[in-house]
Parts: sequence; structure tokens; C-alpha cells
Amino acid sequence: MARHILIIDAHPDSSANHFVHALADAYAKGAESAGHEARIIRLAELDFPLLRSERDWHRATPPAIAEAQAAILWAQHIAIFYPLWLGDMPALLKAFLEQVMRPGFAFDQQANPMKTGLLGGRSARIVVTMGMPALVYRLFFGARSLRSFKWNILRFVGIRPVKATLIGGIEADTGRRRRQLQAIRALGSKAA
Repeated sequence: MARHILIIDAHPDSSANHFVHALADAYAKGAESAGHEARIIRLAELDFPLLRSERDWHRATPPAIAEAQAAILWAQHIAIFYPLWLGDMPALLKAFLEQVMRPGFAFDQQANPMKTGLLGGRSARIVVTMGMPALVYRLFFGARSLRSFKWNILRFVGIRPVKATLIGGIEADTGRRRRQLQAIRALGSKAA
């Protein structure tokens, strides 16, 4: 069954040579080859302000964020790609999430705290690249930032299930990168 897939390429640098961009494109190609409809949001190309106060959160939604919200509502599955920076998501992705996941769109401030999410019915895949081996990030660092993203943001707004793919050692040889791109393309074709 064909699905609507939103791909968020969250690498803050728009330079084409970043592996995150290639992974996001591979996922999109895999999805489209299987008959899914895919759209890509590249955060490095968006222009939006930072939220600096609660008052900012309740002001008019900036145009780029309103378009992203429309794409999220359209999507049945969301794939988010980003590099691990200082053990967490890049600041641009966090700023985007703070803007896009506004009250009334992503959650209901008046609802039971355990039932606040307004974005139910969507699944997600998080793909994180990193220089260290992925096993080290999982075992030694406990993948804390990934767990926080899954539980404190995506599940909070109703998105589930949320699956993750960690790609470590991104300075790998060409053959290994090619295999990683093929694996991501296969996930895109399954909308998983």
C-alpha cells in the first residue's frame, strides 16, 4: 500500500558533499521506486527565527514552518536524517522542532499530560550518522539523545512507532558507504 512519506534532511550545511544528504536522497528514491509519494524538507534551506520566549511560541507561525506543518499533516510516515553533533541533534534541528511542534498543532496543552499528542497515526524513522562506531554510542553513551528525541518529542506528539538506524564510522570506505546507501534505500521502499 502506497504511503505519503516526509523526509526531513536535518544537516545544517547545504553543501552537497555530506553523507546525510545522500542518505535522505537514497531513502526518497527507494520510497518512490516502491510507489510511495515522498517529499523532502531540507532544513539548511529554510529560513525561520529561533524561539526565545513562550510568547514567541504563540505568535503567528513563520511561512516556512507553516509549510513544514502542512507537510507533516500530509505525511503518514516521517523519516528524519541528521548527524550527531556533540552527542545530540544539531541546533538547527532542535530549533525547527521547537517551531514546528507548537501547541494546538502537535499537542494539546489542556489535555491529560499522557494524551497530549495531536499527530497520531504517523510512524517515524530516525537515521543518525556519527564518526564513532554506532555500538559505542548505544552501549557507552546509552544513545541518550536519540532516546530523548523518540520519547520526549515524537512519542509526546503522538508519532509512533518510532524506529532508529544508527550509522557509525561515516568516514568509512566507499564500499561500506555504498552498502549503507543500499540499506537506507531498502528502508525507503518499505516506508519503514
